Amino acid sequence: MNIFAGIMIPFLGTTAGAACVFFLRGELKPGVQKAFLGFASGVMVAASVWSLLIPAMEMSGNMGKLAFIPAAMGFLLGMGFLLLLDTVVPHLHMDADEPEGAKKSLKKSTMLVLAVTLHNIPEGMAVGVAFAGMMAGSHTISMTGALALALGIAIQNFPEGAVISLPLREAAGQKKAFVYGMLSGIVEPVGAVVMLLLADQLGSSLPYFLSFAAGAMLYVVVEELIPEASEGSHSNIGTMGFAAGFVLMMVLDVALG
Repeated sequence: MNIFAGIMIPFLGTTAGAACVFFLRGELKPGVQKAFLGFASGVMVAASVWSLLIPAMEMSGNMGKLAFIPAAMGFLLGMGFLLLLDTVVPHLHMDADEPEGAKKSLKKSTMLVLAVTLHNIPEGMAVGVAFAGMMAGSHTISMTGALALALGIAIQNFPEGAVISLPLREAAGQKKAFVYGMLSGIVEPVGAVVMLLLADQLGSSLPYFLSFAAGAMLYVVVEELIPEASEGSHSNIGTMGFAAGFVLMMVLDVALG
């Protein structure tokens, strides 16, 4: 029951953020969006380091000075996986005029949702592989540590749900905008469940999966979140948001891990 609740926490964060369409009148101000994007970046970077990469290297401690190999290889594979998705999946980023990925005649709202969905895939995998590691008996990942990761991702999903839903309200209406925002997060529990189903088969490959999720998340941070948070004037707002998110996730992981 704790595991089911844990994998649903990030999805609930996205859903709560999407519900902002019902009680916020206008769109988020640019400064607020920068703060949220920076905050999400900080959470994801800290989660990648403390909750994924460090445990991956600790699990490979029997390799001695070569303990970095599984973490490095998984990290690069995760980066490559998101690069592939970014190339083949049609999507549109906020405030962008031209869509990215494969050329498809999709609605703007659909491509906006797909853009956020791409962000959420590695987050779901990260939560799932953390719980899978705990189930597999890894001494480097505890139940509270996995829950801390899920909670940190849920916190940064709240503004993400608002950022995707609010701009869609005028074109699609409140209810549809809420549903679109909520659905952008559905891949998180799905990805987590896939990782849980593989828990018994992971074995010695667990460090690769942990670092794979880290690489996928950091691809999103470096490719999209940080550039969007730094664009235009007052980029220092995004920087301060990053600091807040990083420290919060670090505290959660160390205090609850």
